[in-house]
Amino acid sequence: MRFFPSHNVKVGMFLCCIFPFFAHVQAETGASCTSMTATGNSEYPPFLWIEGENSNDLLGANRLIIDEISRRLGIPIKLMHTGPWSRAQLEVKSGRVDLMAGAFYTNARSDYMDYLWPAFLRTSSVVWKRTGQKLKYKKKEDLIDKRGVTVINNSFGQKFDDFAEKNLDIIFVSGLEQAFKMLIARRVDYAIYEKSPGIAYLNLLDMSADVVSLSPISSEGLYLTLSKGSSCNTPLMRQNLNNVLKEMSRDGFNDKALEQSLVDWNAFSKNA
Repeated sequence: MRFFPSHNVKVGMFLCCIFPFFAHVQAETGASCTSMTATGNSEYPPFLWIEGENSNDLLGANRLIIDEISRRLGIPIKLMHTGPWSRAQLEVKSGRVDLMAGAFYTNARSDYMDYLWPAFLRTSSVVWKRTGQKLKYKKKEDLIDKRGVTVINNSFGQKFDDFAEKNLDIIFVSGLEQAFKMLIARRVDYAIYEKSPGIAYLNLLDMSADVVSLSPISSEGLYLTLSKGSSCNTPLMRQNLNNVLKEMSRDGFNDKALEQSLVDWNAFSKNA
């Protein structure tokens, strides 16, 4: 005796096959992504800084840029402080946070987050020394046989990172304030950090007379990145974000955001 499926059975079989297809299409288009979260380096003025002692809100150029991306994309993006820079990277790596609001490119980071193009801003990293210290620096090889300090999980571009890993003695600490205090206390010979955030923090900590910058070691782009563990990471979403970043670069929004944030940081630091 042959069995012929009833109409209801046929419909059920059809739906079982078609639902996974539609779910795949929905995921590919990013239609299920109605909001996103973002984080970043909160010790990074004028790019990012914490609004207040008991706040998880971030201010700065990157905040203005994220808000504008959200407006143009038509999707709410909440930018928040998630802890030190090393913790922020872990949150994005795990997929608990969707976006990183500003990161240099490294091969290691590209394993767990997709870089979106173009870079929205650029920043220079420099060597810092104590005022009056006889430290000569013109090229990275000058740092061999000296002890340095920087912030955990910080990067200064793939080329310098590779050189530093093989040739330099660098201590990693949790925050920039600790790094500068170690330099002033003569526990290290130099510090490495981005120039604009370094100057901003030295002014805030009233240490600007104690530390000076030397030549840049690198100039790197700050990129928006999307966690590979994010449910919002689809080809269409990446393309939409790339398109928005291109538009903002063309119309000069990002440079204006940085100019405004320099003014905002000066006002903020005076009242801190």
